[in-house]
Amino acid sequence: MRLNILFLVLILACISVTAVQAEDITDWITQGQTANLAGNYDQALTYFNNALAMDKNSASALSGKAVALNKLGKYSDALDAATQSLTLRSSDTDALNARAFALYSLGQNAESVAAYDKLFTIQTNRGEAYCIQGSAYMSLNKPDLAVGPFLNCTRMDQLNINSWNNLGLAYLALNKSAEALDAFNHATAISTQSAEVWNNKGLALVGLGRTQDALECFNKALGINPSYADAQKNKDSVYGVLQVYQIKGTITPTPTPFRPSMTVTEVTTPPAIAPTMTGTTPVAATPSTIPVTSTPVPKKTTYSPISPITTLCALIGVSGLVFLAKRYQK
Repeated sequence: MRLNILFLVLILACISVTAVQAEDITDWITQGQTANLAGNYDQALTYFNNALAMDKNSASALSGKAVALNKLGKYSDALDAATQSLTLRSSDTDALNARAFALYSLGQNAESVAAYDKLFTIQTNRGEAYCIQGSAYMSLNKPDLAVGPFLNCTRMDQLNINSWNNLGLAYLALNKSAEALDAFNHATAISTQSAEVWNNKGLALVGLGRTQDALECFNKALGINPSYADAQKNKDSVYGVLQVYQIKGTITPTPTPFRPSMTVTEVTTPPAIAPTMTGTTPVAATPSTIPVTSTPVPKKTTYSPISPITTLCALIGVSGLVFLAKRYQK
């Protein structure tokens, strides 16, 4: 009887051995994309490397890896991964965006601008790409070309205070104080807690001859950040101008020269068709933003092949059944 029970337990154990879920390349890529979306970039990098261990020529794994590397500040490695991905699939928008951002982060601004232009021929709804291309143009001392990308960026994300601030700075560089003031007004309508924006708004008011209003802006900047050196310098310069008016009381005073100090808000994030002519109005992009990663492929479950242990269990089970059958026949 005990022998019978032993055989039955063995058979049941073999039958109950479940198929082991095996990860394939699609699974790893899906998990990597999910980790990227969740901001778990180290984990995402591990998943994409696992996928590449199975297929080193996976364009999706390479582009996802490039995104994760950019987020981790590993721009040279991100550039390599994105370039490899584009060699395999030139229309991969994640790889195009990752490559352009890596070039910008490495200070290769001209190459970054060209890379974003290539992205914009395929995809026109990445607002952050506009912002970064505008910053790249500013670094190249081309504020006239920066205006277009910044405008598109603000149209796609109207609550992005940094984009409004940078748009205002581009206008200031072009001596368009009225347009600059409008941009800074949008920024202060979003938030009144940025000392940099108040300082830059003061500069626009100075350009319009509204020195008293400018002084109030510099005071607000210093109220937020008392150690803000640029705002203090601008305040001192404007105060000197006002003193000249008050002391001389003349209609045509000769104030001391005003030397403004500006603060540029750096873009840290990580598009539509960019303008190619100075002064042209760029085409507005669709006001939406898509994730930095591709649409995850539905995860599928695969099963491992029958192992030698499973085969052995089956043989033992069959032998046991035969033995029991013969015994009961007797």
